[in-house]
Amino acid sequence: MKKVLFAASECVPFVKTGGLADVVGALPKEFNKEYWDIRVVLPNYTCIPPYFRDKFEYVTNFNMACGPYIGEKYVGIMKYEYEGITYYFIDNLEYFECFYPYSDTRYDMEKFTFFDKAVLSMLPVIDFKPDIIHCHDWQTGLIPVYLKNEFQANPFFWGIKSIMTIHNLKFQGIWDIKTLQGLSGLDPSLFTPDKLEFNKAGNMLKGGLVYADYITTVSESYAQEIQTPYYGEGLDGLLSSRHFDMQGIVNGIDYISYDPNTDMRLYKNYNVTNFRKLKKVNKERLQQDMDLTVDTGKYMIGLVSRLTDQKGLDLINYCIEGIVDENTQLVVIGTGEGRYENMFRHYAWKYPDRVSANICYSDDLARKLYGAADAFLMPSRFEPCGLTQMISFRYGTVPIVRETGGLKDTVEPYNEYEHTGDGFSFKNYNGDELLNIVNYSKFVYFTKKAEWNKMVERGMQKDFSWKNSQNKYENLYNYLIGEQF
Repeated sequence: MKKVLFAASECVPFVKTGGLADVVGALPKEFNKEYWDIRVVLPNYTCIPPYFRDKFEYVTNFNMACGPYIGEKYVGIMKYEYEGITYYFIDNLEYFECFYPYSDTRYDMEKFTFFDKAVLSMLPVIDFKPDIIHCHDWQTGLIPVYLKNEFQANPFFWGIKSIMTIHNLKFQGIWDIKTLQGLSGLDPSLFTPDKLEFNKAGNMLKGGLVYADYITTVSESYAQEIQTPYYGEGLDGLLSSRHFDMQGIVNGIDYISYDPNTDMRLYKNYNVTNFRKLKKVNKERLQQDMDLTVDTGKYMIGLVSRLTDQKGLDLINYCIEGIVDENTQLVVIGTGEGRYENMFRHYAWKYPDRVSANICYSDDLARKLYGAADAFLMPSRFEPCGLTQMISFRYGTVPIVRETGGLKDTVEPYNEYEHTGDGFSFKNYNGDELLNIVNYSKFVYFTKKAEWNKMVERGMQKDFSWKNSQNKYENLYNYLIGEQF
């Protein structure tokens, strides 16, 4: 039996703020339990719903020393079996009593330094020795560092490999060296430019990338992009030097949950054989609910996103007047930076029959929009993987994307001469290019409806379930475990 431990700061269904939680929740379930024992460890946040927390079993507790700034602290271990996977929860009310899993960077670095050391300290106590610890994002960055340094004094930890997965390189866990050393208790010799030092500060993710046995990220193109200065967030040199130990593996989506044929949140269910007739019922009902002009002949563009710079919203701001012509409707769902929230509110006020700004996050509403929209807009500045375009395909909604990261890897641009492709894409980060491709998509939608429907059909037949990704992770785990023996 091969053993893997996933360590992360969030995981569906317990706590979720982004796509990281979906990956950590979905991937372990895909492995054959005859050969793989995959477990997950998370912080025991008090914001995990009582429905789950009340069922957690107490396993044990111990005291653990971190650096001088943290000192000796209580570590409780809770356990819960869910859908065939064993989850462990690191318990400490001082750090994990919260309404939301993250706060300011300095405090987050303290609680995740504590968490990282507790994850390793827990293993001999619960008598679980994984072959691999699979660490996700900067919050788990110190696990490979502790594993290869302080914990090597204990033979129990010999031979354990670690993988570091980058979900978004923008977030790294950076604070001054003195503080990070005081929190972690790591030897001062580790805070050098080839290890944890970064622009004269300490960097938790960098530590993980230096000490992990292997690095993955969430799409092949993003793995290439982050080795360049434009996307590398200051770590492109380190990532280039490790490119032989790195690969991109595209995330999947849950094909049972996201299924237009059975999704109870849709006004009308449909599938690849009957979407031509039934999908527009969803559009009509959403137009009614959003107080837009009720007309299934209109071209409806959806946007479900965090409203931040990363998502290319400055490009939309540049050309939105051109996008929302009298034949087009734009429905936006999301929260984020005030200027973008207000931008969409302004255009919803200016064009109430064409623009609907829903400044909230609602999974229920998002699914209704996937079912109703003709196209989905994702003009991202960078996009490590992106799940929205995969969900769009599933619901027969054509993605319009910028060719970056996972968007480039998953969307095949429409080619009118070869009758191929399943979406529209533009290359340069430029508002005029965005407007051009949106206008081209309208041209195809209004004048070549049969071609458009073929494109929808190709998208609905694509397979972005977790099967493909699981297979690649399994090969990677076997490769790392094989090196051990």
